[in-house]
Amino acid sequence: MAMVEWSNAYSVDIQEIDEQHKCLIDIMNDLYTALVNNSNRDLIGDVLDKLVDYTKVHFSVEETLMRIFEYDGYEAHKEKHDRIVAKVLTYQGQFRGGNDKVGMELLLFLKDWLFNHINTVDKAYTKTFHKAGVKKRWLKKFW
Repeated sequence: MAMVEWSNAYSVDIQEIDEQHKCLIDIMNDLYTALVNNSNRDLIGDVLDKLVDYTKVHFSVEETLMRIFEYDGYEAHKEKHDRIVAKVLTYQGQFRGGNDKVGMELLLFLKDWLFNHINTVDKAYTKTFHKAGVKKRWLKKFW
């Protein structure tokens, strides 16, 4: 059972970033499934940790590309990422502190954030990246 489905409407037209967004959605769906099935806290905690870690990795990739290709919106975009990471870490800390309800709150927050962020903030860098030579599609998948 999935909470969120990928749609090509969310594509930033850069396959590497789209694939990472799909991974984030998959992890969000794993967390949703664990919560809905009342899985044990350890499993939920593991999926939550994976979500936090992958979010940081994804943001690092985006920010690195922004710096390499001299994206004018880098500072503002990074500030948004930093606020998201801080909020997600707060949710993670609350869960670790015993608040079992925080998982669903986090998912609702991330669902809203992810699609708003992709459709507004992320799509803004696409043109800059393409002009700099970033390919829309991979030659082959390497991860």
